[in-house]
Amino acid sequence: MLAKHKSINRKLRKQLKSISQADIVVGIPSFNNYSTIGHVVDSVSAGILNHFPDSTTVIVNSDGGSSDGTPAIVMDRIADKIPTVLVDHPIYTVHKISALPIGIPGKGSAFKTIFRIAEILGAKAVVVIEADLRSISSEWVELLLSPILNNYYDFVSPLYQRHKYDGAITNSIVYPLTRALYGRPVRQPIGGEFAFSGQYVKHLLETVEFDSDIARHGIDIWVTTTAIGSHFRICQSYLGSKVYESARRQTDLSWLLTQVVTSLFYLMEKFESTWWNIDESLPVPEYGKASSASVEPVYVDLEGLVGGFRRGISNLIPVWRKFLGHECIEELEVLSDSSVTSFSFPADLWVRIVYEFALAYHHRVMHPEHLIKSLTPIYLGWNAGFVNKSLNYESEEVEEIIEDICLEFARQKSFLKTRWR
Repeated sequence: MLAKHKSINRKLRKQLKSISQADIVVGIPSFNNYSTIGHVVDSVSAGILNHFPDSTTVIVNSDGGSSDGTPAIVMDRIADKIPTVLVDHPIYTVHKISALPIGIPGKGSAFKTIFRIAEILGAKAVVVIEADLRSISSEWVELLLSPILNNYYDFVSPLYQRHKYDGAITNSIVYPLTRALYGRPVRQPIGGEFAFSGQYVKHLLETVEFDSDIARHGIDIWVTTTAIGSHFRICQSYLGSKVYESARRQTDLSWLLTQVVTSLFYLMEKFESTWWNIDESLPVPEYGKASSASVEPVYVDLEGLVGGFRRGISNLIPVWRKFLGHECIEELEVLSDSSVTSFSFPADLWVRIVYEFALAYHHRVMHPEHLIKSLTPIYLGWNAGFVNKSLNYESEEVEEIIEDICLEFARQKSFLKTRWR
C-alpha cells in the first residue's frame, strides 16, 4: 500500500509502517496555535480513551510550518496510548495572498495529507478538528465519530450554538444557497469540524483537486457539497458553542468572501446535474441534543458596514453594470442614501444579486477574482440591513429571518435556471 503513495516522504512512511493499521484517524491541521493546541489535544485524547477505548486510533498533526512550537506541544500533551503522526507540511502559498487566511493557510493541503494517511492505515472513520478551539470538549469526539462508526453515516457536519452575528457569510449566502441548490439544510457547511467514513475519504481523494487554489482555501464547503452532491449519507451533530482564538482568525473580509464564494460557484458548475432538478428541501438527520450554551458576543461596526457599501456604490457601479440588471443598480443607489440607523436591505434584492453574480461567474463575464471581490460592498450592505433588522431579536428569532432568506433563495432558483443555460 505504501508503495502506491509516492507523495508520502520516507520519514512518514517509516512512521506509518510501524503503526500498520488504524480504525480512527483524528486530523488536527495547525499553524502557530501554541496557546490552544494543548487543550485541543487533551480533549481529543480524553474523547478517544473515554468513548472508543477498543479502537486503534492515530492522531495526525498536519502542521503548516508553525514557528511557535505548536508540534512540540502536541507531542508533550498526547496520551501515551495513542500513536501520533507529526507531518511538517510547510504552506508555500502564503506569499500569494495579501492577508492571513482564516485558520491555517492552504487548509485543503492539510486535509489531503490527513486523508492519505487514513487511506494507508485503512481507517474506518476520520475526524478533523481545528487547532484554535477554546470550547472543545471530549464529547465532541464522540458526537462526530459515533454517527460514522455506529450509524453508518459517511459525513458528519457540526451544529453550533452561535451568536446571532457570528458566521455572517454562512448565514447570508453559504447556508441558504447550498440548501436551495441541493435541497439539504446543512446548517454549518463551512463549520470546520467534520467526520468522514473511510469510503467517503477514498472518494474525496479520487475526485477533489486538492492542489487547486479553490480546494486549498475552500475545502470546507468542498467536502460538504461533495457529500451532498455525490449522495453520501450525511447527518449533523450538536456540538454546543464554538469559541476559538480570535487573534488567529484575523483576515481580510474581501479575501475570505472571495475564497468562499468562488468555491460555491465553482461547485455549482461541478454539480449542476445534481441540483438542476431539485425543487424541495429534505431534512438532514441530527445527532445529539441542542444546548443552551452561552456564546461570546460579536461586535458589529454598523457605520463601517454602511460606509463600505456606500464606497462600493461610488466606485463599482461601472463594473456591476456589466452583469447586474438596471433595476438592481437603481435599488442599490437608493439604498445608499439611507441613514445608518434606518438602513435596510430587501431579501429579494440580495438573493437576486447573488444569483446574478453566480451567472456572471458561470458565463465568465470577467475575471472571476475581480468579479467576486466586487461583491464585498454589497455584502456589507446586506449585513448592515440584517443587523438593523435583528438588533433586538434573540437568536431563535434571528433563525426565523435566516429561514426566510433560505425560502427566498429557493423561490428565485427558477430565475437562476432560466439564465444558466
